[in-house]
Amino acid sequence: MKCLGFTLVELLAVIAILALLIAILLPSLQSSRQNAKAVLCGSNIKQLTTGLFMYETENQTFPYGIHSSLTPPPGGYPGYAQYDRRGWWWFNFVGGFYRKSDGKKTVLRCPSKQLTNPKLRNNILCGNYGVNLSICKNSCGRKSQREFIGTPLRSIDIQRLGETLLIVDSGYSMISWWHVTDIPPVSLGSTIEESAYIPGLEINKEKDLWPGQKWDAINGRHPNKTVNIGFVDGHVSRKRAEDLFVEKTDVGYKNRIPLWLPK
Repeated sequence: MKCLGFTLVELLAVIAILALLIAILLPSLQSSRQNAKAVLCGSNIKQLTTGLFMYETENQTFPYGIHSSLTPPPGGYPGYAQYDRRGWWWFNFVGGFYRKSDGKKTVLRCPSKQLTNPKLRNNILCGNYGVNLSICKNSCGRKSQREFIGTPLRSIDIQRLGETLLIVDSGYSMISWWHVTDIPPVSLGSTIEESAYIPGLEINKEKDLWPGQKWDAINGRHPNKTVNIGFVDGHVSRKRAEDLFVEKTDVGYKNRIPLWLPK
């Protein structure tokens, strides 16, 4: 009676075919997963943009980037006392989004962040989304950065709503055009706040980054080193990180669209 079954050669051939199919399909599956995360990130930014507009409608200005306060917000101060400022951050003013830890998936958490330091990865202020400090100003800060201190702006203060960014994929919860130029007007220092970056921007290779930020900053988060941006008119789109670079010229600074400055 003839024994039914695979010969060793046939078995090896099947394994080789399966391995080849996996090798062909794996990059495609990986790419689909990255695109799905980028879409989810865009959805998060859309919700946050809507929340910022709701706050403006009720209070006639956008929220502060951070407002120093001895009274902690509901849920406690975000971040870590060792290196993060104490106060109410922009997302504390926009109800329903904040959780102190970044260990769970929330609208404030970018699903594509690539921080390798566990302490930074679990810090809600690091590696997620940052508001534009030219709009959501700080209540106080260093005199050298008075450009970003004062009362937050209103939509009517901004001339080109559909071209000016309000919130974006960021290395820290607040970011300004000073963080995306290779020659800022004033030295930024080495605090975690001043290490803010746009993921995938070429100049990040030369930035003074904190341990654990390098991969996210240099390699980017989304396909083709793109970032999701919420604009002042409420729409959200994905742009190349390099489009956010601010160039130092003989007559000042300039950048492409999207714009950092509200005028």
